[in-house]
Amino acid sequence: MPANLTGTYFNPTTFTLIGIPGLEDVQFWITIPFCVMYILAVTGNCTLLAIIKTERSLHEPMYIFLAMLAGTDLVLSTSILPKMLGIFCFGSRDISFNACLVQMFFIHTFQAVESGVLLAMAFDRYVAICNLLRHSSIFTTQVLSRIGILLVMRPTALIIPNIYLIKRLHFYKSTAISHAYCEHMAVVKLAAVDVRVNKAYGLFVAFTILGVDIIFITVSYVLILRAVFRLPQKEVRLKAFHTCTAHICVFLEFYTLGFFSFFAHSQIIGQQIP
Repeated sequence: MPANLTGTYFNPTTFTLIGIPGLEDVQFWITIPFCVMYILAVTGNCTLLAIIKTERSLHEPMYIFLAMLAGTDLVLSTSILPKMLGIFCFGSRDISFNACLVQMFFIHTFQAVESGVLLAMAFDRYVAICNLLRHSSIFTTQVLSRIGILLVMRPTALIIPNIYLIKRLHFYKSTAISHAYCEHMAVVKLAAVDVRVNKAYGLFVAFTILGVDIIFITVSYVLILRAVFRLPQKEVRLKAFHTCTAHICVFLEFYTLGFFSFFAHSQIIGQQIP
């Protein structure tokens, strides 16, 4: 709805997603690589899920966690890319307020789920290398099911209050989101009222999920590397180290890109909103 005489928007029904600030003139051409990446992501993750489901020899904790990671990537990419491609290709920038909150919920929830899966994979590798004889008795089918449920329930319980706190905001300075999708702080900083509670709770959620996960993942791999270097035979050490290399690369990629996106986005918002 249009701004009133005070320059604020009361209970806006839609937001406008800017896309990538500064690249508006070339966003149509950016559609091609993003579309290719989305198709590859969907095809690759669906193939991986199908293989793990049909091949009984892969019904092991490491591959079950890998299937969880693939499913999480499917939800994340599908929550972001279709709307982003619509913005880049067709200029479909408007998104309803409720749809924005739904997209925000799925993005932040499954980002947290992915972080939790990485933590579970780190713990699985720790037990497999440091306590191999008890690995099968610890990671039973029942335990894996409980871990999967917990990985979804934890962020859901923490993200829902974030959505409620945004619903209670009625006045906004602008309805233009400097992003290609609805992100929590991007929406909060548009509000024309006191948002200290929103910011404080958002930081609490970030630390409770990502901060705690990073700490435990780091400790797990430090203990793993210490155990690996204590192994007597060089061949055994190399085999154990190679087992964890892929996990460490995924861990570093996920958190490095996540922090880069967070700080870059915060800088963009700070420049555009006084």
